[in-house]
Amino acid sequence: MKKIIVLLFLFVGIVNVSAQKYMTKTGSLKFEASVESFEEIAAENKNTSAILDATTGEIAVLTLMKGFRFKVALMEEHFNENYIESDKFPKATFKGKVEDFDAAKLSSASGIFKISGDLTLHGKTKKVTTNAKISKSGDKITVTGNFDVKPEDFDIEIPKLVSKKVADKVKITFNLLLTK
Repeated sequence: MKKIIVLLFLFVGIVNVSAQKYMTKTGSLKFEASVESFEEIAAENKNTSAILDATTGEIAVLTLMKGFRFKVALMEEHFNENYIESDKFPKATFKGKVEDFDAAKLSSASGIFKISGDLTLHGKTKKVTTNAKISKSGDKITVTGNFDVKPEDFDIEIPKLVSKKVADKVKITFNLLLTK
């Protein structure tokens, strides 16, 4: 009987811990590197994974570089082979924390929260800080926002021939619908 009670407490403990995690495998991550008067350079990855620990505010995001879709297939090929080198650097990750996060105080009205952490892209890791809108509805938390990165900060080389067609700062936009 004692073993059953211990197992029951362990099970309840595991359920309680996992109940504090919100996750998705279908988050949206977009980037825009267009320059006015030239062809649009933009792509979206709708298979971005993310997890948010509601008790600590820790957040982790993972996206596979080959998951980005462009309007022009040739641009997608160049992105993967020449710029991001997806075979060598297959993923980008973000590991950070939502500052002053309290899931109990979230509502359907978006609040603005500061998120800070490490972005790893193309084999390089840099600190990133941005503001994000976070809201909660039922058992879902939505995290949206954007930030800029410079390709040279991640040793991504843009050939001189096309450098005027690619923005100096690439805008990254994220939309994560996390479920308990």
